[in-house]
Amino acid sequence: MREEVRGRAWDLIEGSDARLFLVGTPLLPFAAELPTPSRAILLTAPAPPLPTPEPGLALLQREGYLLAAGPAAALATLCETWQGELGRLARTLLARYERPPAPLRFADGESWELADAARVMGILNVTPDSFSDGGRHDAPSTALAHAENMLEEGADIIDVGGESTRPGAAPVAPEAEAARVVPVIDALRKHHPRCRISIDTRRAEVARAALDAGADLVNDVSALADPAMAALVAERGVPLCLMHMRGEPGTMQNDTRYRDLVGEVLDFLAARAEIAHGAGISSDRILVDPGIGFAKSAVGNEVLLRQLGCFRSLGLPLLVGVSRKSFIGKRTLVESPDGRLGGSLSAAVAALLGGARILRVHDVRASREALTMADALRRWPAPHEETS
Repeated sequence: MREEVRGRAWDLIEGSDARLFLVGTPLLPFAAELPTPSRAILLTAPAPPLPTPEPGLALLQREGYLLAAGPAAALATLCETWQGELGRLARTLLARYERPPAPLRFADGESWELADAARVMGILNVTPDSFSDGGRHDAPSTALAHAENMLEEGADIIDVGGESTRPGAAPVAPEAEAARVVPVIDALRKHHPRCRISIDTRRAEVARAALDAGADLVNDVSALADPAMAALVAERGVPLCLMHMRGEPGTMQNDTRYRDLVGEVLDFLAARAEIAHGAGISSDRILVDPGIGFAKSAVGNEVLLRQLGCFRSLGLPLLVGVSRKSFIGKRTLVESPDGRLGGSLSAAVAALLGGARILRVHDVRASREALTMADALRRWPAPHEETS
């Protein structure tokens, strides 16, 4: 069995970060004691009493929670002195947090380097009832034309879905879902043999048919709720995206309360990644998605976006979809999903700066331009660029 890491790391820039980091934990009243800027690590595993830390480091322990914060180098040195399970957890979290995202490997051997530039996943809903574009591309011919347009605008991968997962959506029979997606994937593969295609489904039966038709990646919003999905993905050697959702699309917004939203989403994704690993799916074929808009309140979505950096401690590339979602409309007071481009671009850039490496979007050209600019601003220029 692979190790299970229960905890998270984050860089605290200001006092509000410290408070946000500790929401839902018994350590929240002590947020003002944390040094900023600093790197912080929070473990939920029980720990023995610890010695007083060196000056400049904060160490708090309450009710099974242990928090250490301070300069990154000093924090790493402190964790090296911890013994047993506690030390292993802390060192693993910090190592994963500091590493750049690993390449994503496809079944044909191609790898996507994700450290330098974000990738764009274009949304292709072949459904009559998706929240933003339902019914627009449900015929194979119009779906293919829309996919081709997204490829021309710079999409790196086309995500084909045959079941709406909007809040309140009714489930679709697997046969009907497969009948919607397979002709589109087959046509897209024939006309564009080199493009990358994702199948957005939570059913192994549909995923199998889509992979047979030429799909390259499984985007599972249920994170392996179908017990046959992990074995299928392992057998085919394709990448898998695991997303956090509580309940099903029809019921997920009935309860959006969490004691510790970020911690619970992290623990869920860590556990699902463990299941994937146990089925034989390697880390370079796993993506994680915190599930923005799935069983989350509008404020909860913003909290997740603000703390996306915590998900780096899973050691897996991060996929995020914020495009046109209702939490953007609530903040910007734009009712129509089609009118939420500005808010969607802002949220996508925030996700990129927080560590997301693949952005799932409706508006490919505008998103590509915004992310390209954000990518350029978050890194040092290459030597040949310094004077150009």
